[in-house]
Amino acid sequence: MTTAPSLFISHGSPMFALEPGQLGPNLRAIGQALHDIAAVLVVSPHWQTRGVRVGTSVAPETIHDFGGFPTPLYQLQYPAPGAPALAQDAARLLAQAGFDVTLDERRGLDHGAWVPLRYLFPQADMPVFQVSLPQDIDAAGALRLGQALAPLRERGVLVVGSGSLTHNLYEFRQHIRDPEYAQHFADWVRDAVAARNVAALVDYRRRAPHAERAHPTEEHYLPLLVAAGASFGTDATRLVEGGMTYGVLSMDSFAFGLPDAANTALEDAA
Repeated sequence: MTTAPSLFISHGSPMFALEPGQLGPNLRAIGQALHDIAAVLVVSPHWQTRGVRVGTSVAPETIHDFGGFPTPLYQLQYPAPGAPALAQDAARLLAQAGFDVTLDERRGLDHGAWVPLRYLFPQADMPVFQVSLPQDIDAAGALRLGQALAPLRERGVLVVGSGSLTHNLYEFRQHIRDPEYAQHFADWVRDAVAARNVAALVDYRRRAPHAERAHPTEEHYLPLLVAAGASFGTDATRLVEGGMTYGVLSMDSFAFGLPDAANTALEDAA
């Protein structure tokens, strides 16, 4: 079986489900070029728990975990099947790595999972399961979480860390006099990923420009470290451009270990 890649996807606002922007077509191009994928594992900031929980539902429901958006957004469904056997394998790997793990057969897919997957696999025919983000995890712990999950890639499991490259919701719908700070932060991350400077990515709070402003809380940044942790040293890294939405929400995403066909598809989509 082909080794699946690892992705960090910026899912931005829930409106991304209806407004594909620049990133949507790029994710669609990647999805169309991925073959022999057995399942998708998603770590999202919208499922935070004590310890780690792993979703084992056979048919996870679509969770609309947001408020105040247009009615059509709540009508969207993503009826992908679950992957309980692979989810249990993920739980075993995490337990072996020292994480406190619980199985959850009732949890559905939050919007951090189903919104980007609508572009990657629009037919909702790819099995999907989620792994929660521990409430008390830090950047180094998120990297370790990804490292524990990395062996699943060799079994065809696409590992997705879904977050947002910048995520200051206080500034989301306001007029910001200096929105360029968000691009400065995004550019720093882009350079660190390209250089495979994992130590800098972990220590971003101290090293990156405007880190605390770009991420007043860390949960939307940590999935990047999950995806990086799940990467192999031989993986090529790839920026998946998403642009800047609402002035301060960067949709830029990253791929680790994309197959040649997916890289070609991205070039054609540009």
